[in-house]
Amino acid sequence: MSAYPAYAVGTLCVVGGVTGFVRTRSIPSLVAGVAVGSLYLWSASRIRSGTNNGIEGALAASALLLLSSLPRAAKGPIPLALTVASASAGAYYGKTWYSLRNY
Repeated sequence: MSAYPAYAVGTLCVVGGVTGFVRTRSIPSLVAGVAVGSLYLWSASRIRSGTNNGIEGALAASALLLLSSLPRAAKGPIPLALTVASASAGAYYGKTWYSLRNY
């Protein structure tokens, strides 16, 4: 299993949250982006080191991001990119989690 999807989406979330704050002074964008991004980055670190709860954390972050970005997906390219990234990472880590739990 790879930590790269979690690193990539986590970085995207943090950068997106900071960018949203700089452009519109949106504190919710900053808090949500940094919080979800930090969960992804924490999960990536756990996956990379082989310790517990990394995959579960990445799945939780993917679910949070998907549920928050899906209603806004049609409003522009950024919410659409977040929706696709969270769905892709969620599918990857969901498949990984499922295959590890069934062996």
